[in-house]
This record gives sequence, C-alpha cells and structure tokens, in this order.
Amino acid sequence: MKIRRSGRLVDMTRYLLDHPHHLVSLTIFAERYKSAKSSISEDLDIVSEMLEHEGTGRLVTVPGAAGGVMFIPTWSSAKALPFIDELCERVARPDRLLPGGYLYLTDLLGDPRMVKQMGQVFASVFSQKKVDVVMTIATKGIPLAYAVAEQLGVPFVIVRSDSRVTEGSTVSINYVSGSSKAIRTMALARRSLPRGANVLLIDDFMKAGGTIRGMMSLLSEFEANVAGVGVLIEAEGAEKKMVNEYVSLMKLADVDVDLGQIQVKRGNVDQYFTDGDNI
Repeated sequence: MKIRRSGRLVDMTRYLLDHPHHLVSLTIFAERYKSAKSSISEDLDIVSEMLEHEGTGRLVTVPGAAGGVMFIPTWSSAKALPFIDELCERVARPDRLLPGGYLYLTDLLGDPRMVKQMGQVFASVFSQKKVDVVMTIATKGIPLAYAVAEQLGVPFVIVRSDSRVTEGSTVSINYVSGSSKAIRTMALARRSLPRGANVLLIDDFMKAGGTIRGMMSLLSEFEANVAGVGVLIEAEGAEKKMVNEYVSLMKLADVDVDLGQIQVKRGNVDQYFTDGDNI
C-alpha cells in the first residue's frame, strides 16, 4: 500500500532519528514508501528544514550511485544551553549532598530522557570527529556512554576494575588515581577494540583526571587513538588536571557541607555553542 506524503514525512523523520550517522540510500526510502526518488528528495528537503528549525540536527546528502542521506545530531545553542542550565540547577539542589561531600547523581543518570539529551549534546560537540567506539569505565558512566554512542551510531565498550571470565582474555594496566594518588587497576577485553580505533572517552565525573588518564594509557595498549574526552561534571579547584583537552557539561565550583550549599555552573562546553548556530 502506498503511504500518503504526511505519513512518509513522519516515518522518514523517525527512521532518520533512529539511525544517526548512518548513510541511507534513496532507494531504501523509495522501496519503503513505493514512491519515486524525486518525491523522496522533496520529502527529505522538508525534513531537513524542520530538523534545522528545531535545532536538532542536519541532513547531509552524499551524491552518487552509492550515496544517500545521513542524519547528523547537532543541537543549536538555543537548545543546548538551556538544557545545560537546567542540569546545573538540578545538580545544585542541597539534598544531593552525601556524607563526605559526595553528590547523589543516580537519579539523573537513571533518567532515560535526561541521559539521552546529555548524549545528544556530546554527540553535537564531537559530530565532526572520527569516532569508531565510545569508551567508559564502570559503572555510573555506562548510561551516559551508551547515549553518546547511540547518537553517534557507534558501539561502546566498558572498562572494568577487574577481569571477567565472560569477556575472555583481557588487557590490564595499573594507573594512579588523580585524587587519592592510589594505585588502581583497570581491564578491557582484547576483543573490545580493533587496532587503530578512534575512541571517544566518556565519564560521569572528573576531579583530577586520573581515571581518564588511565583509559588513555589503556588505549595505547590497543594501538588506539583518543578521538576526544567528554565528562558530565568536572571539579573546579587548584588541583592540576591530568588531562589537558576535554569537554565538560558542568563544573562543580564549590561544595559547602556545613551550609549545605552546592555551586554548579556550565562547563567548558559553552565555548562550542557561542555563535548561536549548530556546531
């Protein structure tokens, strides 16, 4: 049955949003809707205009017989910055304080809607990078890394503090924790990464950057490349970071346990959204 144009537009948009960074040939859409490629091209122009108007992303057309169209998630500043400000307000609530000055973040990292949007922001920042795999360390960073990988259309892998029999042989390294200066271990299954892979590192919290630095060292064992580093929250302070280049959504400026006050502001991500346009 041939689908009406309104139905095609709805289904086409949903399909593209579900397959970010995947090249989709016009033939697939033409056969899917039993329509001419010329009609499909006109539909894609409408979808592209709407996506850019909403600040959600853009469509990239690849010409030629093997070409097609690809959806690239890229949030505009008008969409990304208010979301980050909302995150800052939620993290700054006094009831998040835990003994020892730690923050409770499980509700945010357990909220599929919020985590998906975090992933879309990171995907926007790294949309121009060549990323083959997203990597994180267990456990709190897993939902965020999954969301980023989904938006970039790539797999993700999990570094663990010990080896597991279900993952086969592993590569393990020792690294120095940036905050406690303790020697710790991290391991990754040998089958997780192909040689020469471009890997985006994602973590939920960074104080001095020891864990991120450890993952970088682990990548060298696989002859893999660091495509970028993204963290949900970085701790601001006098302590020197062990990582020079990274993107943070939020910055923890100060925690006063006695007064029950948390100061949170935008991280350095706002420099990627300064021109008012999509990245």
